[in-house]
Amino acid sequence: MSTLTAPSTATTSPSAVRVRFALLALALGGFGIGSTEFVAMGLLPNLAADLLPQLTASDREGGIAQAGWLISAYAAGVVIGAPTIAALSARFPRKKLLLWLLVAFTVATVASAVLPSFGLVLGARFIAGLPHGAYFGIATLVAASLLEPGKRGRGVALVLSGLTIANVVGVPSITLLGQVAGWRVAYLAVAAIFALTFVAVALAVPHQAGDKSATLARELAAFARPQVWITLLVGAIGFGGFFAVYSYVAPVVTEVTGQTEGFVPIALVVTGLGMTVGNFAGGRGADHNVMGTIFVSFAAFVVALVGFATLAHSPAGLLASLFVVGAAASSLSPAIQSRLMDVAGDSQTLAAAANHAALNIGNSLGAFLGGVTIAAGFGYLSPALVGLVLCVPGIALALASVSLQRRGR
Repeated sequence: MSTLTAPSTATTSPSAVRVRFALLALALGGFGIGSTEFVAMGLLPNLAADLLPQLTASDREGGIAQAGWLISAYAAGVVIGAPTIAALSARFPRKKLLLWLLVAFTVATVASAVLPSFGLVLGARFIAGLPHGAYFGIATLVAASLLEPGKRGRGVALVLSGLTIANVVGVPSITLLGQVAGWRVAYLAVAAIFALTFVAVALAVPHQAGDKSATLARELAAFARPQVWITLLVGAIGFGGFFAVYSYVAPVVTEVTGQTEGFVPIALVVTGLGMTVGNFAGGRGADHNVMGTIFVSFAAFVVALVGFATLAHSPAGLLASLFVVGAAASSLSPAIQSRLMDVAGDSQTLAAAANHAALNIGNSLGAFLGGVTIAAGFGYLSPALVGLVLCVPGIALALASVSLQRRGR
């Protein structure tokens, strides 16, 4: 199968220096998205105590589990917004579209910080998720157009690196800020990151024309391809297992490992380091063997989940297993993105964005199922079992994709 890359649509050839700054600007957007998406994981107890005080006072586990809906609401926004915005905007100039998406991020994140009730914050988190997939989809196509052929996987990984680095620097530091100054201040800090990204993209990213030949029907044609659906499901299931665990890191640290709240940012840093390593490894692997990278990632993920379930009672075991969990899950993302580019035909914009919708279906599903097992009384380590169960259909679907490809269908 031939490897497709996004065609260059820039009107002039930017210098190497400008390309680097443009990629950094795009990655900064990923940093903001990673911060706004993941900061709730470390602040779930704080969110529950402030927005659901009565429930949390009478049933702490139930309050934290319901606060997990904020994670699911953001993910649901991504699922709806990614394909919708991508399909309707493929003809629009890419740089201008990125800027409008960043405006939407900024406004919705500010609303998340200032609205007074759980229901209103839940709605704001849903709206904040709408531009997520479209931003990453468009940004990865822009990155691919700026880099030389043969480096598509690494280009995808560079854009996604902002998201993974957010888990090393942004999420732990903003979590600490939220614990000290309140979760609302934490979300205002995230909004400031989006505002800064707007300036960076406006200054550094060269003009990128839209795809003038794109039509809604052509973009939606991607969903007529079985391989596209299979690839999206593989990503959703793989990340479902990750978010089942990652969504409840904070209570695992305090209730299972027996550490103070101050240890939560350390656990998030280590997870983020694993995600960063896995992201770049997955990008390089995808440039050589996309499906091989997917299978290796799933195998590593199974080992990591077993390690998490058995070792999380000790601080060292918790940190080691979280590093491998983050690395294995994140190595899937650039591989899935590259696979979609291979199987989507001309529907590149929609396919690139739909990947993030699929990953956030996994986000929502994982957070929900993890919360269900916790609320049912199976303990804070029970989400690891959810992840292991989800690996089975994920691997089966990846095998089905290879089988279909070999049969030429």
